[in-house]
Amino acid sequence: MPELPEVETVRKTLKHLALGKEIEKVSVFWGNIIKQPQDPKEFEQLLIGQTIQDIDRKGKFLIFHMDDIALVSHLRMEGKFGVYEGATEKPKHTHVIFHFTDGTELRYNDVRKFGTMHAFPKGMELENKPLIQLGPDPFNKAFTVDYFYERLKKTSRNIKAVLLDQSIVAGLGNIYVDEALFRAGIHPERIANTLTKAEIERLREASISVILEAIDQGGTTIRSYLNSQGEIGMFQQKLRVYGKQDTECVQCGTPIKKLKVSGRGTHICPKCQPLHTTR
Repeated sequence: MPELPEVETVRKTLKHLALGKEIEKVSVFWGNIIKQPQDPKEFEQLLIGQTIQDIDRKGKFLIFHMDDIALVSHLRMEGKFGVYEGATEKPKHTHVIFHFTDGTELRYNDVRKFGTMHAFPKGMELENKPLIQLGPDPFNKAFTVDYFYERLKKTSRNIKAVLLDQSIVAGLGNIYVDEALFRAGIHPERIANTLTKAEIERLREASISVILEAIDQGGTTIRSYLNSQGEIGMFQQKLRVYGKQDTECVQCGTPIKKLKVSGRGTHICPKCQPLHTTR
């Protein structure tokens, strides 16, 4: 699943390719992707004549700001946007096409059909689900040590589950949670409210740094992720634990171990991330 750095890379690419384009018509071929309004035909009519003024992101959601409409989209497992020259034949697995007046098209392709799109009156997107449910991004000024400390002290869940909870911090997924916990020296099964203030500060800094580094590298290419121009992300070359099971830890040489935490494949260094002790 694309995480925050991958979605940010898609946002930057689409901003370069689609900004200023006016929508002539919209074709929806798989109506279940459209969540607001519920009628796909109403969705199609709503966007006619709208020009893409800006493209933003919150957590893992893309936000297309138009004249009167804000389009909120989640890529889920394998959703992809791309801008192409107009074609008469619909490509396989393309479920929504935004036809622009200049003859180009913004196509949404999704093999699994899990992606979503919500269209709101401009300015209302942050006041409604799904965006209203999100916590701050890791590098947002609202993600302070005090905020993080207060949220962690209120839960007895393990820290990995908490970091994956988008209502606490938005945009972190399985890859970057594993990497941040390793950098902070914290075992993913530690109960969140047992973390010390120093550990919480360390984990916050690790979460921010790993996300910013991944953005700088264009994200991480795992399985089928590509950006909007078909380019791979390069952060996978800097992964320290994720997908590294049975290889030596870069810090201590101990073999990286894979286990399951909160139903997710999880990668740790048993020595650098002890479960019952703190550094």
